[in-house]
Amino acid sequence: MTRTIDLDALSLDELKQLRKDTDTAIRSYQDRERKKALTALEDKAREMGFSLSELTGNSPKSRKVHPPKYRDPSDPANTWSGRGRQPGWVKDILASGKDLEDYLIKR
Repeated sequence: MTRTIDLDALSLDELKQLRKDTDTAIRSYQDRERKKALTALEDKAREMGFSLSELTGNSPKSRKVHPPKYRDPSDPANTWSGRGRQPGWVKDILASGKDLEDYLIKR
């Protein structure tokens, strides 16, 4: 479909609105095409006995949750698993020369 618009006859506000409407139409078109392509790929993968996420390696990975290993003596709600960055209260304990093992959560 071809439309002819006399751009010289439009005001600045009308030109800006036309650009905004055009950008919106382009994004909408691209979204529709992307969805069609994704659906076609999912159908083909399913036809071959796979899911698309299996083939692309984008399957959701479950993060292993590590239970808390140490407890803050001044605030029992603060715990640390012993992995990752040390919280401030752990750094304070270590800086004071205390042994972190004294703060192990008893199981």
